Amino acid sequence: MRGWVKQLLGKKATEGGNTVIVVSGLPRSGTSMMMKMLEAGGIPLLTDHIRTPDEDNPKGYYEFERVKQLPKGDTAWLEQARGKAVKIISALLEHLPSEYTYQIIFMRRDLREIIASQRKMLIRRGEDPDQVDEEELYRLFNKHLRHIRRWLSQQPNIRVLEIPYNALLQDPEPYVRQINAFLGGHLDEKAMAQVIDPTLYRNRFATSAVQPD
Repeated sequence: MRGWVKQLLGKKATEGGNTVIVVSGLPRSGTSMMMKMLEAGGIPLLTDHIRTPDEDNPKGYYEFERVKQLPKGDTAWLEQARGKAVKIISALLEHLPSEYTYQIIFMRRDLREIIASQRKMLIRRGEDPDQVDEEELYRLFNKHLRHIRRWLSQQPNIRVLEIPYNALLQDPEPYVRQINAFLGGHLDEKAMAQVIDPTLYRNRFATSAVQPD
């Protein structure tokens, strides 16, 4: 399990005032929990609290609405993100401007659990959860993850640490230590670990927790 946690890139990003901490991954992969962990550890966050807590995320979404405008070229807000953590889903990472350096904590979760969680969210919102076949959605997610990991590995201004959501909930301490080391070693590890609430681990895929490559 611990072998899943790794830095995807061996090269070190340039340290300095232009560095932005990014929490990323597919929707429903544990990004909100990671944002809360970083906040507890002492990292300032860039959020706007427009999206409020609900049944799907009772402890909050920790989002910044302007992130969604990255594909339209709205990047001026990144000036506010320097030295802070901001949540950006994996589909938007390729729109990040190259003049900043990024430390990305990339959340990985069993794709069956992600799909189950998204389906439940759609049902609660009164939307059709069967708009896309589950197997097709699994294939698309897997393809996207392969693509974005390949893209990340080619960016000289980006460092990445992958964190497996499933294993983090089961054994937080080694992953909290790695996150702290990745971000410079000055975080409150105890406070970060205390944020993790296993009771929120819903949509567990019982037969396997293996992540696709």
